Amino acid sequence: MASVPASSVESLYHRLGGEPVLKDFVAKLYGFMEVLPEVESIRNMHAQELSHTRDRVFMFLSGMLGGPPLYMEAFGHPRLRRKHLRFEIGNQERDQWMLCAQRAADELAITSQLREELIDELAAMANHLRNTADTDQAMPRCIVNNADNVVAES
Repeated sequence: MASVPASSVESLYHRLGGEPVLKDFVAKLYGFMEVLPEVESIRNMHAQELSHTRDRVFMFLSGMLGGPPLYMEAFGHPRLRRKHLRFEIGNQERDQWMLCAQRAADELAITSQLREELIDELAAMANHLRNTADTDQAMPRCIVNNADNVVAES
């Protein structure tokens, strides 16, 4: 069986549906951050008005997921970890952000495989941003269905 050249594999950005789906995802993610009481501590890390954050996160994720490198073109290297060092980010904060991401991904019209790929990419990024003493644990891989029930864990 011949392998497929890497250049012919469509990026996750494109397989998700490109700009409109990614913008919808980011809007939903920060929408959940606004309303879920269990993520209050990470919501408090953000500015009161989230439109600036939504725009920049969309631009960053576009490039991270294989789409246009919008953030790099506008602002240069994201230096993501450095920019987040002023915040205490441990397992709890990572998990709160990932809860918002999982809920947002649940609402997208994408396959479960694409959802899993997206969550895996975001979890790797969220793990990288942790900077407190409680960060030695690996993130449990949980898939949460729309009814808020854990349906798989590894």
